[in-house]
Parts: sequence; structure tokens; C-alpha cells
Amino acid sequence: MISYGKTDRGKLRKHNEDSFSISEGDDYVSAVVCDGMGGVHGGSVASELAICVYNDVLFKEIGKECSLTGQAIKNAMTAAAVAANLAVIERAATDEDLTGMGTTLVACFIWRGKAFVVNVGDSRLYRIIDGVSEQVTKDHSFVQFLLDSGKITESEAMVHPNRNVITRALGAALLVEPDFFTVDELDGVMLCSDGLINYLDKERIDSILSSELSVKKKVNSLISAANKGGGGDNITVILLMKEENDG
Repeated sequence: MISYGKTDRGKLRKHNEDSFSISEGDDYVSAVVCDGMGGVHGGSVASELAICVYNDVLFKEIGKECSLTGQAIKNAMTAAAVAANLAVIERAATDEDLTGMGTTLVACFIWRGKAFVVNVGDSRLYRIIDGVSEQVTKDHSFVQFLLDSGKITESEAMVHPNRNVITRALGAALLVEPDFFTVDELDGVMLCSDGLINYLDKERIDSILSSELSVKKKVNSLISAANKGGGGDNITVILLMKEENDG
């Protein structure tokens, strides 16, 4: 897998509260995106802490296994997300300025041609096949609830005034329920914060993903296009792809 990730403050925000990480081994790639919330300091503290704890617990749990299995990966990823949630809560309790901070989390672990995915919140993971993106995760958001209830359409969701209200996040409650997915038959995956998908439609995303650009240039192009589309939020994108182009 060829991997590249980047985060950008966007055009309107004064601070970047997104964080990301990519870890590579001989037979795996692990990636995480967190989109923090909680004011000037709280959001960035929450997202950075969540990634640090998530990675620490994930690799400790995986390291305990004599032989890796899909179930072991699922258990490790879920335990890591739960630990990250508790860490954010405990850190917020130590500082009044951090009260109420939280973060989304979307993570994947690619092993033996499969992507194991965990998410909490509205940051997303997309499977990529032949340059076409397919959303795997499901947003934990108020707008997603309205969509599921049939009260609004997809086009209405894109411009809904409460589209940034999420219903599940790390740091929001002692008990967190991460969603888990297993995906195969993929050319790659894209992880992103909502700063990408809120300012860039699927058609434009797919046109960049299907281009002859290198993985790095695709990420840069996606972020640049989201900024041209308004750039009203922090933007983070990670691409994990099977092949690198020369473009």
C-alpha cells in the first residue's frame, strides 16, 4: 500500500483541531483520523490525545497475539477506541478550559487485502474501487438520523443548518459504542474529516481519485478543491492505495 495523509486548517478557521496518523508494518497499514471539538484548545487536545492512546492500545493488544486474526484485529481496534474515549474524558476532568471537549475517530487496519474499520462520529472512510469512492462508515449525526427517518433527502442533508451536530463522539459519555466494518475487494481507502465532504461533492472527489496523479498529489488536490469550495472547516485526508502513479 502507498500511503499519504495531510491536514489543513481551511480558509475560515483560526485553528486546526484535526489530527491524523499512519503506521506501517511489514504486512499491515494502520491509519486514524480524528476531528476534535471543544474550543480553541480543547479540540486539538482531544484529537491528538485520542490518536496517541488509540495507537498505543491497538499495537499493545495486537502485540499480545501469537498469530493475527480478523477477530483479534476487531477486538484490538474496539478496545483502542474505548480506551481513547476514557482518556479524553479523564483529561477534560483535569482542566476547566477543556471541559466538554471531544473528538470523532475513524480508523482502519489493512491486512491481507482487507480493511478493518472502526468509527465514532462523522469522520468517514470510503472504499475505492476503479477510482470510485463508496462510503463504508455511517455518520453518527443528527442529519443522518433525519435521513434514516425519511424526513429529509440527500440534497437537503448537504445544506441542513444542523449538519455538523453529531450524536456520538469520544469524550461525550463514559460508554462509547464504536461501529465496526470489514471491507474487501478494494483498490484503496480514503479516510477524511467532514471538512472534505462538506465542501466537495462526490463527483469531484471521484474525478480526483480516478486521475493519473500520484497518491500524494491526489490528497493535495482533494484538500485544495475543498478549500476552493469554501474551506469552512479543517480538512484532513488520508489515502491508502495499492499502486502509485507517476503523475
